[in-house]
Amino acid sequence: MAWIFSLSAECGSEEHNANEFAQYFDGLVLTFANHQQCKCRAETFQDMEENWWCRVLPSNISEIGIDSPESAYSMTELGILLYQSLKFAPTFRYALVGVEVDEFRTYSELIEDLPNLCFAGLVLAKSIPQELGILSSFRSFSPHYVWQPYAGEIYNPLKTSPDLKNKLNELLAA
Repeated sequence: MAWIFSLSAECGSEEHNANEFAQYFDGLVLTFANHQQCKCRAETFQDMEENWWCRVLPSNISEIGIDSPESAYSMTELGILLYQSLKFAPTFRYALVGVEVDEFRTYSELIEDLPNLCFAGLVLAKSIPQELGILSSFRSFSPHYVWQPYAGEIYNPLKTSPDLKNKLNELLAA
C-alpha cells in the first residue's frame, strides 16, 4: 500500500479558487539541494461539505512513503520546498503538507477543533484564527496567512516494517 505525500489545500466553496491554486502548482518543478528535480501535478475535488480542495503531488517521489531515515529526510526537504511555493500561491483557506493529508479536516471540523488543534505545518488564512481569537498559537507565514511551523517528517519503522510489527505483536501477546 502506498502512502501519498502531498500538499492539500482547502480553497473554500468557489471552484475557481481551487482551479487557480491547481494551475499555480501544476507543472511546477521543485529542485532539491542535490539538484534532483521533481515536477508537481495538481488535481481538484470537492469534499462532503461541498468545499473545493487542491491536492499537489510531486511526481516520482510522492508515493514512496517514509520507509527509511533517508526518505524522511527527502520528504522533509520536499515539504519545505512545497511550503516555500505555498507562500506565493493563489488564495486558499487552509493547507497542510505531509503523508495522507487529503481532507484532513473539513472546514466545520477545523473550526470546531481549532482551539485545541495542533498540526505542525498547518497554514491558515489570517481571518480564521482572528475570528476565533486564537492567533497566539500561530506564527506569521506570509502577509495573509499564519501557521504552526512545519516539524518535518519522521521515520517510524513499526509503521513500515511488517516483520517488526509482527515481532512487537508477539511480544504484546506473550
